[in-house]
Amino acid sequence: MVAAEEVEEDGPDALAVGRRIRQLRAERGMTLDALAAAVGRAPSQLSMIENGRREPRLSMLRTIAKALGVGIDALLEADALDERAGMEIALERALRSPRMQTLGIEPFRIPKAVPDDVLRAILRLTGEIDRLHDERSATPEEARRANVELRRLMRRQDNYFPELEQKARELLAAIDHPGGPLTQRAASDIAAHLGFTLHYVPDLPQTTRSVADLRHGRLYLSDRVSGDPRTAVLQALASRVLGHSAPSDYREFLRQRVEQNYLTGALLIPEDHAVPVLREAKARRAISIEDLRDAYAVSYESAAHRFTNLATRHLDIPVHFLKVHESGTITKAYENDDVNFPTDRLGSIEGQLCCRLWTSRVVFDVDDRFNPYYQYTDTGNGTYWCTARVEHSSQGAHSVSVGVRFDDTKWFVGRDTPQRGVSRHAVETCCRRPPAELESAWRDGAWPNVRTPRTLLATLPTGSFPGVDTTDVYAFLEAHAPRAHADAR
Repeated sequence: MVAAEEVEEDGPDALAVGRRIRQLRAERGMTLDALAAAVGRAPSQLSMIENGRREPRLSMLRTIAKALGVGIDALLEADALDERAGMEIALERALRSPRMQTLGIEPFRIPKAVPDDVLRAILRLTGEIDRLHDERSATPEEARRANVELRRLMRRQDNYFPELEQKARELLAAIDHPGGPLTQRAASDIAAHLGFTLHYVPDLPQTTRSVADLRHGRLYLSDRVSGDPRTAVLQALASRVLGHSAPSDYREFLRQRVEQNYLTGALLIPEDHAVPVLREAKARRAISIEDLRDAYAVSYESAAHRFTNLATRHLDIPVHFLKVHESGTITKAYENDDVNFPTDRLGSIEGQLCCRLWTSRVVFDVDDRFNPYYQYTDTGNGTYWCTARVEHSSQGAHSVSVGVRFDDTKWFVGRDTPQRGVSRHAVETCCRRPPAELESAWRDGAWPNVRTPRTLLATLPTGSFPGVDTTDVYAFLEAHAPRAHADAR
């Protein structure tokens, strides 16, 4: 299980580490070329490390520390070497933030001649910008922080959790699963193995996907369930397998949801069977999310999620994943390939508007919904290739996309696509600000009536499970509980 204590704030970032390296080098009178030669790297590579644009591996940090005559702890300390360095680092971070870039403020070099008082004043101004933005933010800060922390953990582990893979392996062995795709009967066997019978009812509480009667070993699901019936059953059972208790806060609730979905994916697409299939596809340079979807009879989103679990660990391919609502809002995101998604000042991607020039938005305008859509997108952080599809649910249409860096495109079906875009979504003028001619013509002649999302002003009901009306759940269980004991009286 993903331990709660593993979800923690990151340590010193690349910018702070790079600044310490530069300052220690300068104190020793070493040139950039001299240090680069000492560590066996090109000066340009070392410059990127010192500027915080590349995060060095631990082995490289040890080599640099040895060349500078210090221990590695001297490079990893969170505090700046002096007050001036601390202010410069803080200002550089602020200037690189999406908030500044959306205002059209590009990062600039901070000359040594700039007085300390000027740096303090600029930092106060950037702090006030962040404060005002937070006040206007519609997303609860606790949820955003929890989501960011969890995504950091997923990135550190390449979205691969061996303990959950092992749980899936044990469950499959317990029902003598022969390998390959999981059948609907096998999902029912897993329920029976865990002591549950399945009951499909017309009156499941609207705020729930399923309800488990732990006292009587009954699992209730909606008889109007759409999509894959195996998924609903396995997601409901996952919490029992993982020993989840009522979450104490939103952070734990979110972690439990991620674990449930991961274990479900690991059961539907077993690691021991899928990895050889994916490796063989890579050898043929024919990796396809569609093929993974079809081979295991899952949704495109489930196949895309599962691919992110296995791609980096077993195929050595960093990836990113996006789920975007038809309104343009990002609802799910994962990346470990350095793609530059829009974020708020806390680092949260979910809830931000996706660039309309990115594959995830362009795909909504593609008429062909039978075939996948492929696109290369040039960004300020390099070129990325994505494959995307549009799926429909009760919440409307969503696009689901998986992407990789240009160098890894050679392994995928669809790499020969002629579709290409240019996205600078970190800069407001890319797509969030209308063209000057349109803005001039319509600024004073338009008044849209905003369609406010129904959840925007609603707070989550109190209780252990955010968003669930527990009174409805308890009344439902009371109405459906077996009456054998009562009838006996």
